[in-house]
Amino acid sequence: MRTRPTLTWEPTGGLPPASTDIGAVVDAVRAGGAVVLSGAGLSTESGIPDYRGEHGSLRKHTPMTYQEFIGGEWARQRYWARSQLGWRAMNRARPNAGHRAVATLVEAGLVTGVITQNVDGLQQAAGAREVIELHGSLSRVRCLSCGRLSDRAELDRRLREANPGFEAAAERYRAARVNPDGDVDLPDEAVREFRVVACAACGTGVLKPDVVFFGENVPPERVARCRRHVDGAAALLVLGSSLTVMSGLRFVRQAADAGTPVLIVNQGPTRGDRWATHRVELPLGRALDDLVARVRP
Repeated sequence: MRTRPTLTWEPTGGLPPASTDIGAVVDAVRAGGAVVLSGAGLSTESGIPDYRGEHGSLRKHTPMTYQEFIGGEWARQRYWARSQLGWRAMNRARPNAGHRAVATLVEAGLVTGVITQNVDGLQQAAGAREVIELHGSLSRVRCLSCGRLSDRAELDRRLREANPGFEAAAERYRAARVNPDGDVDLPDEAVREFRVVACAACGTGVLKPDVVFFGENVPPERVARCRRHVDGAAALLVLGSSLTVMSGLRFVRQAADAGTPVLIVNQGPTRGDRWATHRVELPLGRALDDLVARVRP
């Protein structure tokens, strides 16, 4: 029997309260060799809600799981209809102060690697180089049959051609904000007539966004790259992640096991707090602007 992946967790308490002082973060980053592990909280100031914060999307929205997506045509129809609206909103989002601050730290050589759990591409758009997209990217689409990778813009064009008038008809259902997994909430009646297209290369293959769904494993070679970054890190800086899912939490545990300082900046508790050397609770844009100002010569 399949079980649903872990989407939430309950803090156990027993830890001292988080600080609002980023001094320890400043010291660690100024020393160089830090690796960043970022989550959805880094993109909230770009208008993309996180999953678990005060206004997180999990309060109203249950993300598609891998098992659901591959298990039936209706699930794929529902996903692509909702994503058709959500992807365009996601594509309009722009990097915020937090993304730009991380890119600045990379450019200065103080951050030697960035592992992002986000699928929005905003960290790269801010100018950070060699970002490892732990959970993939919504800007790409993969065929589950032939393996071809294609651009999401190409699929957007094909879906619009196959579904003339869909967006206008669905406009009255449009959610105020896109969800972190790239869709919007639509009732079933709004998606029943939506037509899903097959792979343009092989003609029959099922198309899936090139992202790791809940319940799906991160490719082993990608995990190995991340582990190498963490192995070489002087400090691991966690930004805007609740660390609820093991895909990100394992790197916190790896760093802590090796004696590498773990510094967490997040609004709210995280599942990795017990391994943290220092925890800061501040809005990320403000905290990271301050960090950049203080580490610059």
